[in-house]
Amino acid sequence: MAVIGSGSLVSRSARGAMYQMGELMHVCAVYLGIAVLVTLALSATVPSLREQARQVHAALVLVLRPDGLKGDVFATLGADQSGIFLGGEDFDADDAEPPPAAPPAGGPAPPPAVKPAPPPVAAPPNFSKALSASMAGQPIAGVTPAQAQALRSYIARKYKIAHSVAGALINTAFLVGNETKLDPQLLLAVIAIESRYNPYAESHVGAQGLMQVMTKVHKEKFDAFNEGSIAALNPIANIRVGSQILRDCIKRRGSEEGGLACYVGATGPSDGGYGAKVLAERRRIALASGIPIGR
Repeated sequence: MAVIGSGSLVSRSARGAMYQMGELMHVCAVYLGIAVLVTLALSATVPSLREQARQVHAALVLVLRPDGLKGDVFATLGADQSGIFLGGEDFDADDAEPPPAAPPAGGPAPPPAVKPAPPPVAAPPNFSKALSASMAGQPIAGVTPAQAQALRSYIARKYKIAHSVAGALINTAFLVGNETKLDPQLLLAVIAIESRYNPYAESHVGAQGLMQVMTKVHKEKFDAFNEGSIAALNPIANIRVGSQILRDCIKRRGSEEGGLACYVGATGPSDGGYGAKVLAERRRIALASGIPIGR
Protein backbone atom coordinates (compact mmCIF):
# COMPACT_ATOMS: atom_id res chain seq x y z
CA MET A 1 0.00 0.00 0.00
CA ALA A 2 2.86 2.39 0.76
CA VAL A 3 4.35 1.68 -2.65
CA ILE A 4 1.03 2.34 -4.38
CA GLY A 5 0.50 5.57 -2.43
CA SER A 6 3.99 6.75 -3.24
CA GLY A 7 3.47 6.07 -6.98
CA SER A 8 0.17 7.93 -6.95
CA LEU A 9 1.83 10.92 -5.26
CA VAL A 10 4.60 11.01 -7.85
CA SER A 11 2.03 10.79 -10.64
CA ARG A 12 0.00 13.66 -9.20
CA SER A 13 3.15 15.75 -8.76
CA ALA A 14 4.15 15.10 -12.36
CA ARG A 15 0.70 16.08 -13.62
CA GLY A 16 0.81 19.25 -11.49
CA ALA A 17 4.22 20.16 -12.85
CA MET A 18 3.06 19.56 -16.42
CA TYR A 19 -0.04 21.69 -15.82
CA GLN A 20 2.06 24.56 -14.44
CA MET A 21 4.46 24.24 -17.34
CA GLY A 22 1.54 24.40 -19.76
CA GLU A 23 0.16 27.51 -18.04
CA LEU A 24 3.59 29.14 -18.24
CA MET A 25 3.86 28.35 -21.95
CA HIS A 26 0.37 29.76 -22.52
CA VAL A 27 1.22 33.03 -20.75
CA CYS A 28 4.49 33.30 -22.67
CA ALA A 29 2.64 32.76 -25.95
CA VAL A 30 0.13 35.50 -25.06
CA TYR A 31 2.86 38.01 -24.20
CA LEU A 32 4.83 37.06 -27.31
CA GLY A 33 1.74 37.71 -29.43
CA ILE A 34 1.24 41.09 -27.78
CA ALA A 35 4.89 41.97 -28.44
CA VAL A 36 4.52 41.03 -32.10
CA LEU A 37 1.36 43.15 -32.46
CA VAL A 38 3.05 46.15 -30.76
CA THR A 39 6.08 45.76 -33.02
CA LEU A 40 3.89 45.68 -36.13
CA ALA A 41 1.89 48.72 -34.97
CA LEU A 42 5.04 50.71 -34.23
CA SER A 43 6.60 49.81 -37.55
CA ALA A 44 3.50 51.17 -39.30
CA THR A 45 3.10 54.39 -37.28
CA VAL A 46 6.61 55.50 -36.35
CA PRO A 47 7.63 56.54 -39.92
CA SER A 48 4.59 58.79 -40.26
CA LEU A 49 5.17 60.26 -36.78
CA ARG A 50 8.79 60.88 -37.69
CA GLU A 51 7.72 62.70 -40.87
CA GLN A 52 5.21 64.83 -38.95
CA ALA A 53 7.88 65.70 -36.38
CA ARG A 54 10.23 66.68 -39.20
CA GLN A 55 7.57 68.96 -40.72
CA VAL A 56 6.84 70.59 -37.37
CA HIS A 57 10.55 71.14 -36.76
CA ALA A 58 11.01 72.67 -40.20
CA ALA A 59 8.02 74.94 -39.67
CA LEU A 60 9.31 76.09 -36.28
CA VAL A 61 12.67 76.92 -37.80
CA LEU A 62 10.91 78.76 -40.62
CA VAL A 63 8.67 81.00 -38.52
CA LEU A 64 10.95 81.68 -35.56
CA ARG A 65 14.41 82.06 -37.09
CA PRO A 66 15.94 85.51 -36.57
CA ASP A 67 16.16 88.25 -39.15
CA GLY A 68 19.08 88.25 -41.51
CA LEU A 69 18.91 84.57 -42.39
CA LYS A 70 18.08 83.53 -45.97
CA GLY A 71 16.41 86.75 -47.00
CA ASP A 72 14.28 87.27 -43.89
CA VAL A 73 15.75 90.75 -43.67
CA PHE A 74 13.32 91.58 -46.49
CA ALA A 75 10.36 89.71 -45.00
CA THR A 76 7.41 91.62 -43.58
CA LEU A 77 3.92 90.69 -42.50
CA GLY A 78 2.73 91.08 -46.10
CA ALA A 79 3.52 88.30 -48.56
CA ASP A 80 4.05 90.67 -51.49
CA GLN A 81 7.48 91.72 -50.29
CA SER A 82 10.42 89.88 -51.78
CA GLY A 83 14.13 89.65 -51.33
CA ILE A 84 17.02 88.45 -53.41
CA PHE A 85 19.15 85.73 -51.87
CA LEU A 86 22.81 86.64 -52.25
CA GLY A 87 25.87 85.07 -50.75
CA GLY A 88 28.23 82.17 -51.01
CA GLU A 89 25.64 79.47 -50.37
CA ASP A 90 23.60 80.56 -53.38
CA PHE A 91 26.56 80.80 -55.73
CA ASP A 92 26.45 78.42 -58.67
CA ALA A 93 29.33 77.77 -61.00
CA ASP A 94 26.88 77.97 -63.91
CA ASP A 95 26.14 81.57 -62.91
CA ALA A 96 29.76 82.65 -63.05
CA GLU A 97 30.60 85.18 -65.71
CA PRO A 98 32.55 83.65 -68.61
CA PRO A 99 35.99 85.09 -69.21
CA PRO A 100 35.94 87.94 -71.73
CA ALA A 101 36.65 86.90 -75.29
CA ALA A 102 40.01 87.86 -76.64
CA PRO A 103 39.76 90.97 -78.83
CA PRO A 104 40.38 90.40 -82.54
CA ALA A 105 43.81 91.34 -83.73
CA GLY A 106 43.98 95.06 -84.41
CA GLY A 107 40.30 95.61 -83.44
CA PRO A 108 38.63 97.23 -80.41
CA ALA A 109 37.92 95.15 -77.36
CA PRO A 110 34.30 93.89 -77.18
CA PRO A 111 32.07 95.45 -74.50
CA PRO A 112 31.92 93.49 -71.24
CA ALA A 113 29.08 91.01 -71.03
CA VAL A 114 26.21 92.15 -68.81
CA LYS A 115 25.03 89.43 -66.49
CA PRO A 116 21.25 89.52 -66.00
CA ALA A 117 20.10 90.08 -62.46
CA PRO A 118 18.78 86.95 -60.76
CA PRO A 119 15.00 86.87 -60.38
CA PRO A 120 13.69 87.87 -56.94
CA VAL A 121 12.64 85.05 -54.64
CA ALA A 122 9.66 85.56 -52.36
CA ALA A 123 10.75 85.64 -48.75
CA PRO A 124 8.72 83.55 -46.30
CA PRO A 125 6.23 85.44 -44.14
CA ASN A 126 7.95 86.15 -40.86
CA PHE A 127 5.72 85.28 -37.92
CA SER A 128 8.30 86.52 -35.43
CA LYS A 129 7.80 90.02 -36.87
CA ALA A 130 4.06 89.66 -36.37
CA LEU A 131 4.64 88.61 -32.76
CA SER A 132 6.91 91.60 -32.17
CA ALA A 133 4.30 93.93 -33.66
CA SER A 134 1.61 92.35 -31.47
CA MET A 135 3.66 92.81 -28.29
CA ALA A 136 4.37 96.41 -29.32
CA GLY A 137 0.61 97.06 -29.52
CA GLN A 138 0.30 97.44 -33.29
CA PRO A 139 -3.05 99.13 -33.99
CA ILE A 140 -5.67 97.72 -36.36
CA ALA A 141 -7.20 100.14 -38.83
CA GLY A 142 -10.82 100.88 -37.96
CA VAL A 143 -10.67 99.01 -34.64
CA THR A 144 -10.35 100.78 -31.30
CA PRO A 145 -7.68 99.64 -28.81
CA ALA A 146 -10.43 98.51 -26.45
CA GLN A 147 -12.05 96.37 -29.16
CA ALA A 148 -8.70 94.88 -30.16
CA GLN A 149 -7.87 94.04 -26.54
CA ALA A 150 -11.28 92.47 -25.97
CA LEU A 151 -10.91 90.34 -29.11
CA ARG A 152 -7.41 89.27 -28.13
CA SER A 153 -8.53 88.34 -24.61
CA TYR A 154 -11.49 86.33 -25.89
CA ILE A 155 -9.41 84.25 -28.31
CA ALA A 156 -6.47 83.79 -25.92
CA ARG A 157 -8.70 82.70 -23.06
CA LYS A 158 -11.04 80.43 -25.04
CA TYR A 159 -8.41 78.69 -27.14
CA LYS A 160 -5.64 78.73 -24.52
CA ILE A 161 -2.97 80.52 -26.53
CA ALA A 162 -0.61 83.34 -25.57
CA HIS A 163 -1.98 86.88 -25.78
CA SER A 164 0.88 87.90 -28.07
CA VAL A 165 0.12 85.00 -30.43
CA ALA A 166 -3.58 85.85 -30.41
CA GLY A 167 -2.71 89.47 -31.26
CA ALA A 168 -0.42 88.42 -34.12
CA LEU A 169 -3.08 86.13 -35.62
CA ILE A 170 -5.77 88.81 -35.24
CA ASN A 171 -3.55 91.40 -36.93
CA THR A 172 -2.86 88.95 -39.76
CA ALA A 173 -6.55 88.11 -40.18
CA PHE A 174 -7.51 91.78 -40.42
CA LEU A 175 -4.69 92.53 -42.86
CA VAL A 176 -5.54 89.57 -45.10
CA GLY A 177 -9.28 90.13 -44.74
CA ASN A 178 -8.94 93.74 -45.91
CA GLU A 179 -6.83 92.60 -48.87
CA THR A 180 -9.23 89.85 -49.92
CA LYS A 181 -12.46 91.76 -49.09
CA LEU A 182 -13.42 89.12 -46.52
CA ASP A 183 -14.75 89.77 -43.04
CA PRO A 184 -11.69 89.32 -40.76
CA GLN A 185 -13.89 87.93 -38.01
CA LEU A 186 -15.12 85.27 -40.46
CA LEU A 187 -11.50 84.21 -40.98
CA LEU A 188 -10.98 84.08 -37.21
CA ALA A 189 -14.12 81.95 -36.86
CA VAL A 190 -12.96 79.53 -39.57
CA ILE A 191 -9.63 79.16 -37.77
CA ALA A 192 -11.47 78.49 -34.51
CA ILE A 193 -13.63 75.72 -35.96
CA GLU A 194 -10.93 74.20 -38.16
CA SER A 195 -7.95 74.01 -35.80
CA ARG A 196 -8.80 75.77 -32.52
CA TYR A 197 -5.81 78.03 -33.25
CA ASN A 198 -3.29 75.20 -33.43
CA PRO A 199 -0.96 76.12 -36.35
CA TYR A 200 0.44 72.57 -36.48
CA ALA A 201 -2.88 70.73 -36.58
CA GLU A 202 -3.26 68.03 -39.21
CA SER A 203 -6.39 66.04 -40.02
CA HIS A 204 -6.55 62.37 -40.96
CA VAL A 205 -6.96 63.37 -44.62
CA GLY A 206 -3.91 65.64 -44.66
CA ALA A 207 -5.45 69.09 -44.11
CA GLN A 208 -2.86 71.23 -42.34
CA GLY A 209 -2.45 74.37 -40.29
CA LEU A 210 -4.73 77.01 -38.86
CA MET A 211 -7.29 76.92 -41.68
CA GLN A 212 -6.76 73.21 -42.42
CA VAL A 213 -5.70 73.66 -46.02
CA MET A 214 -5.42 70.49 -48.11
CA THR A 215 -1.76 71.03 -48.93
CA LYS A 216 -1.56 68.35 -51.62
CA VAL A 217 -4.61 69.74 -53.43
CA HIS A 218 -3.52 73.41 -53.21
CA LYS A 219 0.21 72.87 -53.54
CA GLU A 220 0.52 75.47 -56.29
CA LYS A 221 -0.88 78.17 -54.01
CA PHE A 222 2.17 77.79 -51.79
CA ASP A 223 4.56 78.29 -54.70
CA ALA A 224 4.69 81.99 -53.83
CA PHE A 225 6.61 81.04 -50.70
CA ASN A 226 10.15 79.83 -51.17
CA GLU A 227 9.62 77.09 -48.59
CA GLY A 228 7.08 75.29 -50.78
CA SER A 229 4.23 73.33 -49.24
CA ILE A 230 5.93 73.28 -45.81
CA ALA A 231 4.72 76.88 -45.59
CA ALA A 232 1.28 75.42 -44.78
CA LEU A 233 2.53 75.21 -41.20
CA ASN A 234 3.51 78.88 -41.22
CA PRO A 235 0.56 80.73 -39.62
CA ILE A 236 0.72 83.74 -41.96
CA ALA A 237 1.13 81.68 -45.14
CA ASN A 238 -1.69 79.35 -44.07
CA ILE A 239 -4.08 82.23 -43.43
CA ARG A 240 -3.21 83.81 -46.77
CA VAL A 241 -3.80 80.60 -48.74
CA GLY A 242 -6.87 79.60 -46.72
CA SER A 243 -8.47 83.02 -47.23
CA GLN A 244 -7.77 82.81 -50.96
CA ILE A 245 -9.55 79.44 -51.10
CA LEU A 246 -12.48 80.74 -49.02
CA ARG A 247 -12.81 83.86 -51.19
CA ASP A 248 -12.90 81.72 -54.34
CA CYS A 249 -15.52 79.45 -52.76
CA ILE A 250 -17.76 82.38 -51.78
CA LYS A 251 -17.42 83.86 -55.26
CA ARG A 252 -18.29 80.51 -56.84
CA ARG A 253 -21.30 79.77 -54.60
CA GLY A 254 -22.52 83.36 -54.29
CA SER A 255 -22.90 83.55 -50.48
CA GLU A 256 -20.98 83.07 -47.27
CA GLU A 257 -23.07 80.02 -46.38
CA GLY A 258 -22.46 78.42 -49.76
CA GLY A 259 -18.80 79.39 -49.67
CA LEU A 260 -18.33 77.74 -46.27
CA ALA A 261 -19.98 74.56 -47.57
CA CYS A 262 -17.61 74.65 -50.53
CA TYR A 263 -14.64 75.28 -48.23
CA VAL A 264 -15.38 72.21 -46.13
CA GLY A 265 -15.80 70.13 -49.29
CA ALA A 266 -19.57 69.61 -49.20
CA THR A 267 -20.96 68.91 -52.66
CA GLY A 268 -24.60 68.34 -51.69
CA PRO A 269 -27.18 70.59 -50.05
CA SER A 270 -25.91 69.83 -46.53
CA ASP A 271 -22.51 70.68 -45.08
CA GLY A 272 -23.08 68.73 -41.87
CA GLY A 273 -23.61 71.90 -39.83
CA TYR A 274 -20.13 73.28 -40.57
CA GLY A 275 -21.33 76.66 -41.84
CA ALA A 276 -23.66 77.12 -38.88
CA LYS A 277 -20.79 76.46 -36.46
CA VAL A 278 -18.52 78.99 -38.18
CA LEU A 279 -21.19 81.70 -38.34
CA ALA A 280 -22.17 81.09 -34.70
CA GLU A 281 -18.54 81.48 -33.64
CA ARG A 282 -18.28 84.68 -35.67
CA ARG A 283 -21.27 86.08 -33.79
CA ARG A 284 -19.63 85.18 -30.48
CA ILE A 285 -16.37 86.83 -31.59
CA ALA A 286 -18.21 89.98 -32.66
CA LEU A 287 -20.18 90.07 -29.41
CA ALA A 288 -17.02 89.67 -27.32
CA SER A 289 -15.05 92.30 -29.24
CA GLY A 290 -17.78 94.80 -30.01
CA ILE A 291 -16.64 94.91 -33.65
CA PRO A 292 -19.58 94.85 -36.07
CA ILE A 293 -19.86 91.83 -38.35
CA GLY A 294 -18.60 92.57 -41.85
CA ARG A 295 -16.78 95.70 -40.71
